[in-house]
Amino acid sequence: QVQVVEESGGGSVQPGGSLRLFCTASERIYSSYAMGWFRQAPGKEREFVAASSWSGATTNVADSVKDRFTIGRLGVTNTIYLQMDNLKPDDTGVYYCNADQPDAYDKLRFGLPGSFWGQGTQVTVSS
Repeated sequence: QVQVVEESGGGSVQPGGSLRLFCTASERIYSSYAMGWFRQAPGKEREFVAASSWSGATTNVADSVKDRFTIGRLGVTNTIYLQMDNLKPDDTGVYYCNADQPDAYDKLRFGLPGSFWGQGTQVTVSS
């Protein structure tokens, strides 16, 4: 089975610390992608975190983390990152990357996921 989307960069950090997650989408399916991040805390539903248009020119970040998280893209590539600063214990969870063709950004920016999911990367914020 082809893994279209792959995350990296999770780990454990103390409250107030920072982490940067990365996600790369394979060019085997599309040459460019709208991409985004979702997260799922223990016992909770998966929730939208942030999204990037295929070029990175347009982004959207959930209001709940907008003052602490930043989404970016490495040039005009299929690699995005999520910079997470001033992390809190409530940020603990599995972070998933999501991707789909460029037109999907119109839905992804409102939290409606596209077709391809990564396997997720664990983020733990604890003292």
